[in-house]
Amino acid sequence: MNTQGIAGAPSPSSARTTEQPGKNAQRLMELIVSNSNVKSACKRVEQNDGAAGIDGMRAGGLRPYLHDHWAELKQSLLSGTYKPSPVRRHEIPKPGGGVRLLGIPTALDRFIQQAVLQALTPLFEPRFSEHSYGFRPGKSARQAVEAARGYIEEGYGFVVDMDLSKFFDRVNHDIVMAKVARVVQDKRMLKLIRAFLKAGVMENGVCVRSEEGTPQGGPLSPLLANIMLNDLDWELERRGHRFARYADDCNIYVKSRRAGERVMASVRRFVESKLKLKVNEEKSAVDRPARRKFLGFSFIGGSNPRIRIANKTRERFEERIRKITNRSNGRSMASRICELNAYVRGWMGYFRIARTPSVYQEMDQWMRRRMRMCLLKQWKKPKTVRRNLVALGIPEEWARKISGSRKGYWRLANTPQVNKALGLAYWRNQWLLSLMDLYAQNS
Repeated sequence: MNTQGIAGAPSPSSARTTEQPGKNAQRLMELIVSNSNVKSACKRVEQNDGAAGIDGMRAGGLRPYLHDHWAELKQSLLSGTYKPSPVRRHEIPKPGGGVRLLGIPTALDRFIQQAVLQALTPLFEPRFSEHSYGFRPGKSARQAVEAARGYIEEGYGFVVDMDLSKFFDRVNHDIVMAKVARVVQDKRMLKLIRAFLKAGVMENGVCVRSEEGTPQGGPLSPLLANIMLNDLDWELERRGHRFARYADDCNIYVKSRRAGERVMASVRRFVESKLKLKVNEEKSAVDRPARRKFLGFSFIGGSNPRIRIANKTRERFEERIRKITNRSNGRSMASRICELNAYVRGWMGYFRIARTPSVYQEMDQWMRRRMRMCLLKQWKKPKTVRRNLVALGIPEEWARKISGSRKGYWRLANTPQVNKALGLAYWRNQWLLSLMDLYAQNS
C-alpha cells in the first residue's frame, strides 16, 4: 500500500455553504489511496469489526487480502472502474414495532467507504450547521439533548417533533449526488459514490437493484444523510428557528402551539418538495416536550427543565433485562451477571445525562428483584432454599415459611425476608453493577 500522499484538506475556518471547491475536491481519489489514509481506514474497520458481507469475509481477513490485492484495487479506484458488491440484507426489530433494514457491505467495501469518508469529512464539515449533531466529529447525542433543554429553558415550551418516514430507504440518489457534486469535482469519486448507492441488495441469492435510499450499515451512509439534510438545516437557520437535528431526528422549539403548527406545515412542504422525502404523520406532532421523546430522552419542568429518561426508553430497558433474566433458559448466575453488567454499563454510558436518580433507583430495585427470582428458581428445592436463606442470615422459622410457600418465584422475590437476604449488599458482592452507583460516579 505504498502510494504518494497529497496536500491536506481545507481548514474548517473557511466554513461557508457557498464556498467554491478547492483543488483537493478535484483530485480526491489520489488522497483516498494515499498510504496514510488507507492505513487509517484499515485500522478503523478492524477496530469496528462487524458482521461479514455477502462474501463471508470478516474484518480480520481484510489486511491479508489488501497485502495480496492492493495494487490492482488501487488501480481500479484511480481509473474509476471499481465496482462495489451488493450489500447483505439484515433486519433488526424496531423498539416501536416493525423492522429496520440494514445493508451490510463486504469488509472490502467498508474499507473503501471508510477511506472515502475520511477524505470527504474535512470538505463537508465546514459546510454543516452547528445544530446538526449526528455522526460528526466532536458532536454527540448528548450535545443535541442539552441544546434542546436550553431552548426549553429559554421559554420555547412547544416542540415540533418531525419524523422522516423511512429516511435512509428513501433518499433520492440524484438529489444527494447533486449536493455532493457542489463540493466534489473529481468525477471518479462521484462515480464511486453513486456505485455504492446503486450496488443493490442480495436477497435469497438474488441481487435486487437499488433505485433509491442509502443502506444503513456502511461508514458512508451517515455522511450522505447529513449532506442530504444540510439544506434543511440552513433553511431552518435562515428562518431563525431553534432546533437540534441528529440524523433524521429533528426537533424544532417554538413558543406556542399555533406557531408550532405553522412551522410543521411549512417545513413539511420544504422537505417533501425540495428533498423529495416523506414526513411520517403518525410519529410527528406538535406538543409539550415532556410528552415527546428526543434520542431516548424527555424533559420535565418548565423554567428549569431537567432531562429524564423517556417512558419508551425505560420499557426497552426492562424488555432487555427480562430477556437476560429469563428464568427458563438455564443459565448460570455468573453468566447472567456478566451480560447484565455489559448492557447496564453501556446503557448508562449513554443515558447518564438524565437527572432523575429516583428513576434509576426504581430500575435498580426491579432488576435485583428479577435476579432474586432467578436465584430462587435455581435453588429450586425447598430444603436448598431454606439452607441458603439461613446461611444468609434469615431466621430458621422465616426460612422454613418461605421455602414452603406456594407463592411463585416472582412474588417470593419481593418478600421482606428474601429482599433482606438478597439485597444490595449481596449483589454487590456478586459484582452486579448498579445504575445508581454508575450515576453517582458520573455526577
